[in-house]
Amino acid sequence: MNPIKVLFFSITLQSFMIVSASAQDFSVENDASIKKLYKAAKVDYTAFEKTHGNFIQTKHVNMHYLTWGNPSDPCFVWVHGSMNNGYELLGIADSLVRAGFFVIAIDYYGHGKTTIPDHEVSLYHVADDIKFLMDNLSIKKAFIGGFSRGGYVATAFYDAYPQSVSGLVLEDGGSVSSNTYYHKLSSEQLNVTSKKFDSTTEQPWDRTYKSEYEAYKSLYDPNEKGNQFSIMALLEENVAEKNWSIIYSKMMSLFHLENNEQFLNLTLRPTKVPLFAASMMLIEPRIIFRNLNVPVLILDAVSKNDPMPFENENLKLKSQHPNWIDYVAYPDTEHNIHYEHPKRFTFDVITFLKKSMH
Repeated sequence: MNPIKVLFFSITLQSFMIVSASAQDFSVENDASIKKLYKAAKVDYTAFEKTHGNFIQTKHVNMHYLTWGNPSDPCFVWVHGSMNNGYELLGIADSLVRAGFFVIAIDYYGHGKTTIPDHEVSLYHVADDIKFLMDNLSIKKAFIGGFSRGGYVATAFYDAYPQSVSGLVLEDGGSVSSNTYYHKLSSEQLNVTSKKFDSTTEQPWDRTYKSEYEAYKSLYDPNEKGNQFSIMALLEENVAEKNWSIIYSKMMSLFHLENNEQFLNLTLRPTKVPLFAASMMLIEPRIIFRNLNVPVLILDAVSKNDPMPFENENLKLKSQHPNWIDYVAYPDTEHNIHYEHPKRFTFDVITFLKKSMH
């Protein structure tokens, strides 16, 4: 389970996920226990990275990624959602390994331990990085899966490297053009929606902390068990200023969602915004999948507050490719299927992967 409280705004741009944690009101009595958990988290995180963590220098960035299992087994590559990282798959990876798969979970630009390149990049550049990694590991084909924005990376990978794809797993992203919902709104409705991006609400990444421990404590969820060591992947030190922060301070700029004007430009004039943000808007699955020839699993969260209400579009896409697409709806579920339903999600994914192997 993700150690951070994940909140999804109904007005949030399709597949854009805001990770937020309200400040915890820890008492003096339990502060000592949190410090013990923090120390244990540092040890566990270091050990986990030593066993599962890797870096590879691609054309664009020194990309961090996690691996589980035997590299000789069929490969499943996972691309996380916005404001998350490869640890998103932490609670699921071992089940995939037991099912007979080698698992890779990457960190793309600005997430986890992967920095933002100093030149313009797009979701297709992330796809290039994945292909470079696969080539480096001598993996000819893999199942490519992704959540939210990561689903669009998976679709971009299929568009760029179809011969390297065994199948796709798209969790609430990558199967429908991301602007579909907003382009159905009237100008007045769209303007009202855009105003919500001018919120001055402070986010965890807006603050600095005097120590790594204080930053860790700000994200620790007392409702979850264990030391939640994956929090450590979200913290960074500013040596010059002698403080610590949450790593996502540059994300709103990368997504071009710092204010309502940027939101409107991204939605209505995507070719005029920075490339990474534009590439999210310009992916059109109906075109990319026109000659679909690999199995695809679409996992669709369906609820009144779903920021990606694409049920009708997903069903239409399935009807166009009945022999290739499996569609699974999760009723009364927000835009976070694998967090709300980890057991069912894992079962559905493994069932699909094994079926697609035949």
